[in-house]
Amino acid sequence: MYFDPVYFLFLLPGLLLAAWASCKTKTTFDRYSEVTTAAGMTGAQAAARLLADAGIRDVRIEEVGGFLSDHYDPANRVLRLSPSVYGSNSIAAIGVACHEAGHAIQHATSYGPLGMRSALVPVVNFSSPVSYILMVLGFILAAPGMIWLGVILFSMAVLFTLVTLPVEYDASRRAKLLMVEAGIVTPHEERAAAEVLNAAFLTYVASAVSALLTLLYYLYRLGVFSRRD
Repeated sequence: MYFDPVYFLFLLPGLLLAAWASCKTKTTFDRYSEVTTAAGMTGAQAAARLLADAGIRDVRIEEVGGFLSDHYDPANRVLRLSPSVYGSNSIAAIGVACHEAGHAIQHATSYGPLGMRSALVPVVNFSSPVSYILMVLGFILAAPGMIWLGVILFSMAVLFTLVTLPVEYDASRRAKLLMVEAGIVTPHEERAAAEVLNAAFLTYVASAVSALLTLLYYLYRLGVFSRRD
């Protein structure tokens, strides 16, 4: 199999950023998992409070396995929280739970980027794996047309990571504001919860950077950045 060291030169910044973001997220979550809030609400209770205050009554809150597997499912209107968040009253758990509730509020208020991201999910599920196959085969067979088709399909994955950034940032922004307004945390506790959310946001930035650098690598291999006389 052909080994191209330039590929790793392109991806190195993204890999380093991803490793740092993952480490920072875990250490920050672990640190604030040991600090409980004054109100004593669990993550599930905090999410339920935010949803009720927003007038949202058709979203279920369920526990799901895994570490930081928390997510909001807009198709089924289900907010799923991991065990370390669902039943915990720590600052870290409250921050994550309120962030996911922020996604449910985005959905209820028809937040544009969330709708765009949801629409891209089935497209990316198909285009992402197929794009790599086409690009690799294209280089092996020296078929530029096949490579270009792969690049176009992969660009959908890049677009998805870029659209995800405002979605995640806005959910955290809502969480930071609403958790204080709802009396779930004090302003001092909110600053600690914000550290957890800010660290988690870095993982999405790293994902977007990695995807963009991968796209730039394939464009480079296609000669897009070559000088023309």
